[in-house]
Amino acid sequence: MTLHVLYLVHDLADPAVRRRVLMLSAGGARVTLAGFRRGDNALAAVEGLRPIELGVTADGRFAQRLGAVGKACLSISRELRDVARPDVIIARNLEMLAVANRAVTAFGGRVPIVYESLDIHRLLLRGDLVGRMLRGAEARLGQKAKLLITSSPAFVENYFRPLSGLDLPVLLLQNQVLALGEEADAPAPVRQRRKGDPWRIGWFGALRCSRSLAMLSALSRAMGGRVEIVLRGRPARSELKDFDNVVAAEPHMTFRGPYRNPEDLPAIYAGVDYVWTIDFFEEGQNSNWLLPNRLYEGCRHGAVPIALAGTETARFLEDRKIGLVLPDADGSRLQELFEGMDEESYRHAFETVAKQHPSLWSVRRDDCEALVRRLATLSTNADGAASVAVAGSPTYRDQGGLS
Repeated sequence: MTLHVLYLVHDLADPAVRRRVLMLSAGGARVTLAGFRRGDNALAAVEGLRPIELGVTADGRFAQRLGAVGKACLSISRELRDVARPDVIIARNLEMLAVANRAVTAFGGRVPIVYESLDIHRLLLRGDLVGRMLRGAEARLGQKAKLLITSSPAFVENYFRPLSGLDLPVLLLQNQVLALGEEADAPAPVRQRRKGDPWRIGWFGALRCSRSLAMLSALSRAMGGRVEIVLRGRPARSELKDFDNVVAAEPHMTFRGPYRNPEDLPAIYAGVDYVWTIDFFEEGQNSNWLLPNRLYEGCRHGAVPIALAGTETARFLEDRKIGLVLPDADGSRLQELFEGMDEESYRHAFETVAKQHPSLWSVRRDDCEALVRRLATLSTNADGAASVAVAGSPTYRDQGGLS
């Protein structure tokens, strides 16, 4: 029997949501997608799938999002009336965990919930009453969950195990590139640079860090055109005020709009030499712990990553002796790095990245199948027996429990 997954998401336009749906489908699951539209963002297109919209939310407006979630909880039975009972419900982020609990009731109970948390919101980390209340809500809502999916071991080490109050087995799914065909084993493309070309740094994906924008702007100006900055993705305009005018005023910086993941990745990374993996948006917390999409995307396609010392990304790179790690966030250090950059040092940095096995950066079809098999083990009928056949054993990285 084909596993039926109801995927409840906070932002239907999030490219990472599209990637997860593609991954589940490639693994053999049937996916029903439901969630919120984030403002005017166009929905991330997934061929053959029409999502169920539960409402509209606004970026950066937490109170508004809570109201929208409350309304969705009240209307979820009606919204899902034409949906067959799923075998598993995946709830992406805390607000969707609340909706998932109501959905289980709507389906008559006994549908296992998977809590997918790929970022730790700063409100959850506060030491005051607000933080304690949110962590308490997460622990209560997570009582019906059977599995936690997260993307970085540092999230487990720094939040889920010591602070969250959850007691769940953990499945680590890193933000790797989806590679379902022959490209999965292809080596990183050889770089062809013309002598004298400017160094190009790509900052791609969710653009939300004003300090990164300022550092990259200052670098490009200080280098007088010897370094160019290319931006691609979805800018968080609630965080990057007047983004379009700011970028337009920079002589060596361009914004080239959104892209499809994974289809457009080879082309966009072919146009840059380095990938910016630094994030100060929630400095000292989520930003220090995450392993971002752009790390895997850039390395898979031959771009040399730039990270900041003391972060999980830097630890990842240092363990493998690849990439460039800035000792601190002083912009002068970044300028010094590129003042001393030459073709030989770049070639060495590129080759150390290119020598890594493609499987380090990619999710393959067999990984997708292993994920679906792992989810199938959670699905039980009224007698407690598996309702979906499980073939083989999962090859994904089960991390044990939180306790």
